Amino acid sequence: MTNTTFDIGGDLRVNRLGFGAMRLPVSTLDGPTRTPENGIAVLRRAMELGVDHIDTAGFYERDAVRANELIRKALHPYRDGLVIATKVGPLRGPNGLPSGEAPPEGLRALVEADLRDLGLDRLDLVYLRVGGSLELGTGSIGDRFAALAELREEGLIRHLGVSNVDAAQLAEARAIAPVAAVQNNNDGDAGLLAACEAAGIAFVPFFPIGGGGRPLDAERLGKVASRLGATVPQVAIAALLASSPVALAIPGTGDLGHLEENQAAGGLELSDEDLADLRG
Repeated sequence: MTNTTFDIGGDLRVNRLGFGAMRLPVSTLDGPTRTPENGIAVLRRAMELGVDHIDTAGFYERDAVRANELIRKALHPYRDGLVIATKVGPLRGPNGLPSGEAPPEGLRALVEADLRDLGLDRLDLVYLRVGGSLELGTGSIGDRFAALAELREEGLIRHLGVSNVDAAQLAEARAIAPVAAVQNNNDGDAGLLAACEAAGIAFVPFFPIGGGGRPLDAERLGKVASRLGATVPQVAIAALLASSPVALAIPGTGDLGHLEENQAAGGLELSDEDLADLRG
């Protein structure tokens, strides 16, 4: 990985390997709730390992264990240079899982809740998360993105992003206000990635090491992992970072061992042979 850092929005420099907070409250959607003490320990160790970009959301919670509150309890007051990105838009349904979508007039309350829970006066990066599930959201996002753009003008948000969008929705958002980052599933959408590269927009896939119904290609990754003496998830992270200079990785975990493993992937160097094997 030649370039190890990226400037989100042109002025927020972060390591391209960050940390996702989704698995702090729970390991899987149907798994047991983790203890708050576990999440706090993972977050503090992440700081020790050099993480300076945390991706979170107000809807990352289970049974009163809330990712944003864990981040505040573990790390506040925040060290200089730590970038915290969050997502707003989804509303939890009766089962506690994100399903519905907040209307434009409902986004302010979600942003203010993130500010309060994280203990911040301004959020570094806020994504408009489109759709209530993992499927791409459909239709216009203009009214809702414009509502977030107004909060940015008020000074509550530094940079805006969009999540779970297609190329047309990205273009619609960019016509309203600058877009600093796109967070989509890592599904090989070459057109969307090319648009991000051309505009200097960060591309931040969720599920960078599998999940969400998209398993890793263990055969291809395993061949390279064996050659490098690495694990399959480590090669998946390294491959993502090698895929584009605007790609950022945010592997999430609530396990200290997996955290160490994931962060060590930043030191992997993939050769031309490795990349050829990964492309198949």
